[in-house]
Amino acid sequence: MSRVLLVGAVLTLAVAGCGEDTPMEPEGSGPVTVEINQGPVTLDALGSSTQLTATVKDGAGNVVEQPLTWSALGQGVVSVTAAGLVTATGNGSETVSVATMGSNGASLEVTVSQVSVSLDLTAPVTQFSIVGQTTTLVPVALDANDNPVTSASSFTFESANPATIFVDGQGTVTANGSGAVDVSASSGGLTATLNFRTTFSGPQGTAILGGTIPCSGGMAVAFPCDRIDLVSYLPMSGLGGDIAAGDLLNDMWGWIDPATSKEYALVGLTDGVSFVDLSDPESPRALGFLAAAAAPTSWRDIKVFQNHAYIVADASPGHGIQIFDLTRLRNVSLFTTFSEDGRYTAVGSVHNLVVNEEAGFAFAVGSGGAGNTCGGGLHMLDLANPGMPTFAGCYSDPSIGRQLTGYTHDAHCVVYAGPDPDHAGREICFGANETAVSIVDVTNKGAPIGISTATYPDVQYAHQGWLSQDHRYFFQNDELDELFGIVANTRLLVWDVIDLDDPILVTQYSGPTGAIDHNMYVVGDFLYHSNYHFGLRVVDVSTPTAPAEAGFFDTHPVDDASGFSGSWSNYPFFGSGIVAVTSAEEGLFILRRQP
Repeated sequence: MSRVLLVGAVLTLAVAGCGEDTPMEPEGSGPVTVEINQGPVTLDALGSSTQLTATVKDGAGNVVEQPLTWSALGQGVVSVTAAGLVTATGNGSETVSVATMGSNGASLEVTVSQVSVSLDLTAPVTQFSIVGQTTTLVPVALDANDNPVTSASSFTFESANPATIFVDGQGTVTANGSGAVDVSASSGGLTATLNFRTTFSGPQGTAILGGTIPCSGGMAVAFPCDRIDLVSYLPMSGLGGDIAAGDLLNDMWGWIDPATSKEYALVGLTDGVSFVDLSDPESPRALGFLAAAAAPTSWRDIKVFQNHAYIVADASPGHGIQIFDLTRLRNVSLFTTFSEDGRYTAVGSVHNLVVNEEAGFAFAVGSGGAGNTCGGGLHMLDLANPGMPTFAGCYSDPSIGRQLTGYTHDAHCVVYAGPDPDHAGREICFGANETAVSIVDVTNKGAPIGISTATYPDVQYAHQGWLSQDHRYFFQNDELDELFGIVANTRLLVWDVIDLDDPILVTQYSGPTGAIDHNMYVVGDFLYHSNYHFGLRVVDVSTPTAPAEAGFFDTHPVDDASGFSGSWSNYPFFGSGIVAVTSAEEGLFILRRQP
């Protein structure tokens, strides 16, 4: 008589006889063992599988054939078939075991750690219809089997053109302008791109805001703000420009039709001027476009006298001064391609144009190329016949300017009504001349008189300035001091010109950001200052020696860095109280300061 006992993993044969049991080892004595043929296994995608195998050996180390049973702990990381096919079902680690009769079995660790091999990017909305409309990106990292990788949670986002489509660090996408733009999400060296398109409805592409959007909680739709409301916004497409073709906005001016009291914005673009009807400021409408007289350029300037617009362009040889009769804008119903009404060609390229409406004279400054450049100083024009300006004289001071020719970058010319009795009633120009500010008596165009010049600490580029209402103070900006890191924040310089022969710098006021300052104008107690990346900044100058922030509207919400994108200029002289603001990539903003 005999029986088989399984003790642990040792197969033992017992024989009965002679009144006692005598143990006997089977052939190949020793325990049966199982060895898994693979080492620790890692799977990098859900749904990926690997076939496990095992070898059974008897006590002598001989391979024997025995049925195997495979199993897992059931922790949701893998599944395993009875034949040993392991499939990844979740991230983590799990023990897979194999057993056979007469053996303690064996086990190994299987780790599932998804690896991202691609990104998928979607959004609830990819076509916008109004400015300020938002949506949220949904980026998903995928493994090799297109399963979402749940551990990939860190993404960075970028817009190919933030001026048109802006995306923040959380993936919120905002429509700022009109056009088609790619927005990308990146993670772990992988990138996915989604195209967004903005097509604004309304006359000539006007963005329909549904009425004024108050600045509330520091925002007006997509734009940071403080005490300034967004009345309306006209994107590049609505102005007759094409940002995809390189169009950008630059300078601007305004016109109030004396016959109808309608207000108009005259907006400079890279390749011409757009004329915008603001009679309904909540729904501005571009009436037409006047193409440039010469090569496209980043610098265009416009001024108005007696219903005529005078348009100049820098770095555009042969452009001269275009003349356009603004009364042609009356009763325009369809977008029109206009032609100029005349052109003054005694100058070529011109950086800026200054008009003293009270005296009836214009001053071309920063002239270059062919023609009488006056050293880049004041090229004076008599506007007695607005449609046919005539040359009236030159002025330049060769002791100032970067090339020592008397180059004038910009100026404010007035019939002086300030506190200095020596110059009362004289026509005086206050100039920004790159290296200094200048004060010139131009009453006699044939014999202008330099009154004084002055410089200031850390001058980089005396760019532009404007007088206080009472002609007592001259507010001036320096365009390059922020860019070169000379000052940390936007610098406003305030000159006391109570004595025109001795201007005194009385204060240097720093703004809230490091944005570069550009054109500024004074209306009453407020200075309206275009600060490129920061947009429009309003400063209370009721106490000129102690300016104070009075609000802002950030037309370029991407950043507030020292660069040349964003707000170039503004026009705050409309009787209705609106302020028109150009922003290079974004378009034309119509704003209103809160009471």
